[in-house]
Amino acid sequence: MTDPLDNPAALWPDMPAAADAPEPRRWVWAAMSPPDRRARLREMAVWVDWLRRAFELHNVIPHCWYRHSAVVEHLTALYVGWVRTYAGEQGPGRDLAEADWINTLHALTPRLQLAACATGRHEEPPLPPPARPEEAEEFEAYLLTSPATTDPAQHPAAAEVNRAIAQLDAPL
Repeated sequence: MTDPLDNPAALWPDMPAAADAPEPRRWVWAAMSPPDRRARLREMAVWVDWLRRAFELHNVIPHCWYRHSAVVEHLTALYVGWVRTYAGEQGPGRDLAEADWINTLHALTPRLQLAACATGRHEEPPLPPPARPEEAEEFEAYLLTSPATTDPAQHPAAAEVNRAIAQLDAPL
């Protein structure tokens, strides 16, 4: 059996045909329901573990990445872009989509580092140890108690969305 961490694309073996696939949705954490936020963080955690190994970013992306909203937002952009690039259909003019994604990863890598969580000294990258049970328990406790995953859904641009809807409904 293939480990999905070795190839995250294996998480989507039954991708619908491009014509049947829904338009990609944007991930706006604050607009998600708490259960949806928890489910998506779990989904993203699998990919982040793969990313840390595949690109040797274990000294860059801290184990506590999910506790830092700025890092979550950057990783979300990278994840959604990765899914669209590697698991979606490629249209015309996207011949270098994979290279573009890798360039974006390298451009954002400095923003994934957290001085408060860094060790402060370089070490050759060891093989990542298996997740400790207490890390999984801490992650699950965070998902169930943090305002980031339990606050009610509220889109940050709700006023603008409501104005746009009102304009569509306004008589001509």
